[in-house]
Amino acid sequence: MSVQIYKGTIVTSETIDTLEVYEDAYLTVEDGVIRSIGDNIPDTYKDLPVTDYGRSLLIPAFSDLHIHAPQYHERGVGMDCLLFDWLNTYTFPEEARFADTDYARTAYAQVIRDLLRHGTLHANFFTTIHYDASDLFFRMLQKSGLYAFAGKLNMDMNSPDYLVEETEQAIADTERFVAEHPGDDHVKPILVPRFAPTCSEKLLKGLGRIAESYHVGVHTHLVESRAEAAWAAELFPQYGSDGAIYEGCGLLGHGPAIMAHVIFPTEVEERILEKYDVVSVHCPDATTNITAGIMPVRRMQKQGFRIAAGSDIGGGHHTGVYTQAARAVQLSKLKEFYEPENERLAFANAFYMATAEGGSVFGKAGRLAPGYRFDALVIDSMENEGKELTPLERLERFCYIGDDRNIRERFVDGRRIDPEEVYRKMLGC
Repeated sequence: MSVQIYKGTIVTSETIDTLEVYEDAYLTVEDGVIRSIGDNIPDTYKDLPVTDYGRSLLIPAFSDLHIHAPQYHERGVGMDCLLFDWLNTYTFPEEARFADTDYARTAYAQVIRDLLRHGTLHANFFTTIHYDASDLFFRMLQKSGLYAFAGKLNMDMNSPDYLVEETEQAIADTERFVAEHPGDDHVKPILVPRFAPTCSEKLLKGLGRIAESYHVGVHTHLVESRAEAAWAAELFPQYGSDGAIYEGCGLLGHGPAIMAHVIFPTEVEERILEKYDVVSVHCPDATTNITAGIMPVRRMQKQGFRIAAGSDIGGGHHTGVYTQAARAVQLSKLKEFYEPENERLAFANAFYMATAEGGSVFGKAGRLAPGYRFDALVIDSMENEGKELTPLERLERFCYIGDDRNIRERFVDGRRIDPEEVYRKMLGC
């Protein structure tokens, strides 16, 4: 049995609307799981050493539920483009380079290192259509310490010739990928149709059969923009709605369903979100950069829909998902200003998205509470000399102006994670 005791100021989501604070508290971890949080050390452990973090904050690790791993080199480039111009000018040529597994290894190692640096310890990924690079990435994730979902990307139409798959081969390769990568406690496979306009009905139905046979979930985009939603409806008139395409092709109900953006959900989409317990992913920077729109986050939260946070690198330009908690609040204010019926977010709502809601996809994660895994970060005090802040003010300041230099420690399953050590290991895969 392994036991660690930490002292510090603990901040975690209690509910979607409230943050819980334990000042100068003791947190006890046994075999990677939190056993107690309180003012005193339980008698069972009272003679064990304590790691005292002083005024530093202990918070849950961040969860990023929408990352385009092969777009890492693109972040911050072409941000004056709209979606389809950006895809054709930057994204598709970059993704084509992942036919070279040496290039893929170098890029993916940097992605993993940067996520760890910024405290993202649970993540959900897109890759590319290339089997070997996707296989490599999955194996790298298994050695990284991250909790993750990843799968081989699918697209067989309305894309550049060099990225269009042959439909039958795409289905066969995806089934092979799922069969050869059953996953483990940390890393699991997921189906990844890019988005409906790039996938034929035959491909989507083939993926639906794989979902049912292997009990695997799906990760894609949903009503990301009005143009994308209208195009999907035009291409699939028999379904009439973006969400209905995935439902009609059998992709839902077999594992986690994670849908990025969900900016313009119709009543049909909302029915599907509820029926299949879909996790919608709000990516504020990305939807601003490509001018897609602003997700009606608070309205959807109050309706009971699950909303997590995502960086969407490279559509988003910052790897740290904590920045997206801050940006979500900012965008919600704009949404409320122009559409008063859409209430703005409180910081507690946004932090919940980036930790508790996203973490819930990975089991008992996303909160610091007894019974949860100790997947956690230690954040420095974020205070200026001569001016003390409350714990909640320090946490909010970190999300607005902090960076990876403010993260003192990272823990997964109670074990310390060193991003540079993991990076060196990734290069050796």
